[in-house]
Amino acid sequence: MEKLNARHVTDNALPVIDVSGLRSADPADREAVGANIRAACLDLGFMYIVGYGISPDLRRSVFDQTAAFFSLPEEDKLAIDMKHSVGNAGYEPMRAQTLEAGAPPDLKEGLYIGEELSLDHPRVVAGGFNLGPNQWPKNMPVFRDTMNTYTEEMLGLGEILMRGIALSLELAEDFFTDYCTDPLIGLRLLHYPPQPANAHPDEKGCGAHTDFGGITMLMQDDLGGLQVMGADNEWIHAPPMENSYIVNLGDMIARWTNDKYRSTLHRVVNFSGKERYSIPFFYSGRLDHEVAALPGCLEPGETPRYSPTTVEAHMRDMYARTYIRARPPPKAKHAQRHAPRSQP
Repeated sequence: MEKLNARHVTDNALPVIDVSGLRSADPADREAVGANIRAACLDLGFMYIVGYGISPDLRRSVFDQTAAFFSLPEEDKLAIDMKHSVGNAGYEPMRAQTLEAGAPPDLKEGLYIGEELSLDHPRVVAGGFNLGPNQWPKNMPVFRDTMNTYTEEMLGLGEILMRGIALSLELAEDFFTDYCTDPLIGLRLLHYPPQPANAHPDEKGCGAHTDFGGITMLMQDDLGGLQVMGADNEWIHAPPMENSYIVNLGDMIARWTNDKYRSTLHRVVNFSGKERYSIPFFYSGRLDHEVAALPGCLEPGETPRYSPTTVEAHMRDMYARTYIRARPPPKAKHAQRHAPRSQP
């Protein structure tokens, strides 16, 4: 399993940013956070954040309910299989997704939760991407309320972080207000069993990939397993840090900034010997919002690398690259930095 190992880096390879200043009444405090975000985005596009303002009790409850869900009998989980959903909400079984082309299917199972919208909601009737009612497990009385409360909190955090990204780009603080109105969001509850001793050399919990959308806010348990591609093209560990989130940029922000900001490859290998739980929250913005080169992200005379699109068109294209595969792709020796990008 040597090829799945990563370096343990102790010299702050990923920055730690206190984002509480984004709530300050003093513009200088907010701009200081924006400057720190800019440095992280120009580097690997990964950062730890603290000062986010979400209750430790709520975070703990989300983990407790996540572990309880994945301990249910398989038939109970399959009763809310995402294949029954118009909006890709629900349970995704173990090894149902292959994020890294040429690798075995990912050794994980998940529950996908989106914005709660009824089938007759106008945005659902219009066929909006990944929109519709969620599927909830039975006989878990506090599960739904816990996840909905957490979603509301994360919506607020996502909006705050987008203000920070606007400041980091020296844009008006409210530049992303429309983008943050009715945003496409996704709460993912993920369970990674221990890495098998006799695993295929390329088998891992989550294959090397970049995220599709805007920003990802990840809540890890204390076991570790997340690895990030460093600037030297070597994998480095992104270990759990108590009371923090890991925030990373998705492909849409890279596209928006003409690749000035980074969407970086990452993967998961659960060497802990225990059951690992991971809870990312994907914040991808208003579906009809335009994604085109942002002011200040093009040098004089520079041509945009990407044609203008919308959040929805971008997301549909990214999903098609991952889920359109009808059969496993041919084997490949290594994940490439510019491999098809995808979202766990």
